[in-house]
Amino acid sequence: MAYFKFITLGLALLGTGGLALADDGGSQITLHPKMEQECSACHIAYRPNFLPTSSWKQVMGSLDKHYGADASLAPADQKEISDWIIANSKEQGEAPPENRITKSFWFTRKHGTNHVKADVWQRASVKSKSNCQACHADAAKGDFNEHKIRIPR
Repeated sequence: MAYFKFITLGLALLGTGGLALADDGGSQITLHPKMEQECSACHIAYRPNFLPTSSWKQVMGSLDKHYGADASLAPADQKEISDWIIANSKEQGEAPPENRITKSFWFTRKHGTNHVKADVWQRASVKSKSNCQACHADAAKGDFNEHKIRIPR
């Protein structure tokens, strides 16, 4: 009987550990003001937990070629923002192809065709998978609660 309790407890702890990895609370972190200002000029400022640390290092180290745009910053600003992101991210999971959040495992699991129909991404009100605010109204605040999703027409 003790063995059964031990196995049950172990499985329960393993299950909650998986939940912790899926949502480590990083989406509720208060963003660095300079990061929020600079990144939000073109898109929402993504949370540090959206990519592993190694991906953030690559993204921040190549701002002059930031997904087809030059997002260069003054060296002091780039260092300040990079240091903050690295301090608040984790080397968790695999780096997604091209360091794209929309190609990460967790994103494709939550936004795959079982959850979001392929035509949604083509709608004028959505435009792309990186437009979080189209469906997550409070995305800029770090609120991605699945119960508050509204998929626009």
